[in-house]
Amino acid sequence: MNTELIKTEQDGLERAAETAAGLLRKGKIVAIPTETVYGLAASIYSEEALREVYRVKGRPQDNPVIVHISSMDMLDGIVKEVPHNALLLAERFWPGPLTMIFRKTDRVSDTITCGMDTVAVRFPSHPVANAVIKAAGVPLAAPSANLSGKPSPTTAEHCVSDLWGKIPLIIDGGSCEVGVESTVVSMTGDHPVILRPGIISLEEIQEIIPDAEVSEAVNRKVGEDEKVQSPGLKYRHYAPECKVTLVKGSLERFAEYVRENYADGDYAMCFYGDEDSIDIPSIPYGGRDDARSQAHSVFAVLRQLDRIGAKRVFVRAPEESGEAMAVSNRLMRAAGFDEVIL
Repeated sequence: MNTELIKTEQDGLERAAETAAGLLRKGKIVAIPTETVYGLAASIYSEEALREVYRVKGRPQDNPVIVHISSMDMLDGIVKEVPHNALLLAERFWPGPLTMIFRKTDRVSDTITCGMDTVAVRFPSHPVANAVIKAAGVPLAAPSANLSGKPSPTTAEHCVSDLWGKIPLIIDGGSCEVGVESTVVSMTGDHPVILRPGIISLEEIQEIIPDAEVSEAVNRKVGEDEKVQSPGLKYRHYAPECKVTLVKGSLERFAEYVRENYADGDYAMCFYGDEDSIDIPSIPYGGRDDARSQAHSVFAVLRQLDRIGAKRVFVRAPEESGEAMAVSNRLMRAAGFDEVIL
C-alpha cells in the first residue's frame, strides 16, 4: 500500500483534515496527531475499518478502543446517559486528555467495546484531531498509531516507523504535547474510578469529585480471562525490544546497582543531571521532579533504545503519585512488572 505523509505545517490544516475525512468516509484508516499520542483513526460506523485497525496494529481482540468526538453533541447516540459527575469533569477537562467510560448504546459496535456494554469516549484538544473529526462528521475510534505492544507514537516519524506501507495516510502535526495516553475514568458506578492514569491526576479529579479513586488493577497484572473496560490494562504495553527493569531507589543506590549488574549492550534511563553519577551509557527521560517532561519524553526514549540496539535498560523509577503516576504506570507495564526495590 502507498502511504501519503501530509505535514500540516507545510500543507495546511484544511488539506490534511479534508484528505483524512475523505478516506475515513470510504472506510479507510488514518494516523492523526492528538495532544496525548498519535491515534490510528477509523469511523465508528465502518465495521470494515474498525477491524482493519485491529489487524494493522496486531491488537488483541479483547482490548477495547477509545471513541473520539469533537463536540458534546456527539455523545448523543453513543452513550445511554451522561451522569452529573461526568458533566462536571467534562466542564473542567474537555477538550483534553481525559477519557470517560459510559454505558453504550446499540449503535456502538462490539468491535470497539470488545462485546462489553460500556464505551470509552474522549474529546481531544489537538487542533488537527478536532479538524479531522469535524470534517469526517462522525466520531472516530482511535487507539495509538503503533504496532501493538510497542512504545506509543508521539511523533509522525514513530508512525512512519511502524505503519508505513500499511495505511493510506499519516498526518504530521508535530510532537505530541502530553506524550502519554489519556487518563481513563469509569463513570458507570457510584463514583469515578481511574482505570488508566494519565497527566490529569487523581488529585485534580478529586478537587471536583472528592470520592474519586484509582482502581487496584492499575498496579497489577490483569489475568488473561479478565475483561477490561480500558485499554492499557491487560497486556505488556509500551515496550521496546530490549528487556526493561524498573529500579526504585536513590540515585546513589541506582548507580551502584547498574554498575554491579552491567553487561555489554545495557543502558540506563535516568533523570536530567543523573548521567554524571552513572557509569554505564545513560539517556535521560525528564526532570526528577518534573512529571510533564517525563511524560513528554518517555516513549521517545524507549524507541531510541530500539534504534541504538540496546539489549537491556535499567530505568530509574519516577514517583508513583500525582502526574508522575502515569509515567510510572507506563514504565511498569513496559517492564512487564519486573522491578527492583533498593
